[in-house]
Amino acid sequence: MADGHATRRRTRRTPKPLDRVRLNDLALHYVARFATSSGKLETYLRRKLRERGWEGEGEPDVAGLVERFGEKGYVDDEAYARMKASGLLARGYGARRVEEKLRADGLEEDLRQANAPGEWAARSAVLAYAKRRRFGPFAASVAGEGSEESHKRREKQLAAILRAGHSFDHARRVVEIADIGELEEWVEEVRD
Repeated sequence: MADGHATRRRTRRTPKPLDRVRLNDLALHYVARFATSSGKLETYLRRKLRERGWEGEGEPDVAGLVERFGEKGYVDDEAYARMKASGLLARGYGARRVEEKLRADGLEEDLRQANAPGEWAARSAVLAYAKRRRFGPFAASVAGEGSEESHKRREKQLAAILRAGHSFDHARRVVEIADIGELEEWVEEVRD
């Protein structure tokens, strides 16, 4: 069968429908390539079942397969949540974005709460974001910038920090502080 998306010289084969063995192999291949949560694995397998169909006996036991992978240690939701949360915080994203990502990856409420950043982690993340994006005291000074242009630039920076998942208070603090040392002291004052 020819696929409409294939080139003229080459045609794509239609993949075989899944059975129990192929579904297990597909799941093994996925967890071997990617760090994943049980929710993401289940979503992936259900999508593959929709795309390729099922020719096995009875209904596919996707939830049972995901549970078995969790028991064997192939999928570890706690480790995945820690890794994903720390990675997002290191890149400068805020607590709201971390929570949204963990929810989208199918993690339970208790895991999302356990991996929510504390005050010091949230302040460190907003500092990292400001450094990366050159906001607040990290911004290059613009010669001849009037007060209206300065206000617009600060508003844009504030909006970007809020979209990154930070609280309004943290965003306002970063945009208003003019000295890098003062901003770093603000972060360190809540360190454990």
